[in-house]
Amino acid sequence: MHRLFVALRPPPPIRARLLGLMGGVPGARWQSEDQLHLTLRFVGEVDSRTADDVAAALGSIRFDLPPLRLSGCGMFDTRGKPNALWAGVAPRDPLAALHRKVDAAIVRAGLEPEHRAFVPHITLARLSGSAGPADRFLVDHAGLTSPDFAVTHMTLYESRLRHGGASYDAIERYRLNAI
Repeated sequence: MHRLFVALRPPPPIRARLLGLMGGVPGARWQSEDQLHLTLRFVGEVDSRTADDVAAALGSIRFDLPPLRLSGCGMFDTRGKPNALWAGVAPRDPLAALHRKVDAAIVRAGLEPEHRAFVPHITLARLSGSAGPADRFLVDHAGLTSPDFAVTHMTLYESRLRHGGASYDAIERYRLNAI
């Protein structure tokens, strides 16, 4: 079985900026440089044949992605319990349009459509019940921004869950801005 997702990888200067933000929340599990990405669609566990179908379907996508920029920070929670800190990415509308195209391609490959709302973000930290409060972090980085940056590819990744966290292997890269 293959645990797959489709993502955009920000360029090195943006990843360095995000790494520089990390800290100040006791017990947070901060992402490593290798883990920084914007998930367009989590695919989940699939067999090899379905993985090949997903890879082929993603190859049909043509999309002209405008320059992106970091835009604020936020926190996700599950039933009121914080579970992740993230950096927002803008502009939202073109990213949402690309998400819809990726979702449609994955549905063509035989999988269910995405049911969660799409929030363009890069996860910075995972929070467990033992993590300290993140309020100060959110206040300090509410105005996060960056110069515009280009992302020229989207990537199909395989995620391998390990004791120290997930590792990601690029399976296939798809050129954007090639309309």
